[in-house]
Amino acid sequence: MNYQKLDASLAMALNEVLEPENPNLVVFIHTHSPLDPDAIAMLENTGISNVTSNKEVFTATLSFVAISQLSEQTWVKYLKLSHKLRLANRI
Repeated sequence: MNYQKLDASLAMALNEVLEPENPNLVVFIHTHSPLDPDAIAMLENTGISNVTSNKEVFTATLSFVAISQLSEQTWVKYLKLSHKLRLANRI
């Protein structure tokens, strides 16, 4: 696992994972473009559809194992945990 490519909240969330094979973390995958065919295939294997070589950001629900594997890829810039947005209270 390349922790330098993980944001702090994702690194903390990975410490709490009980089942490493269970995809339960929603993650933004930031990549270098253009993506080569092997990179496209790897992203598609994680469940991402419509992967194109010129796209740079992808969203997926991933397991600890998948995040670890992606973090080691040279074409991955960084991985960021998605956060639930909430509406601001209006006064």
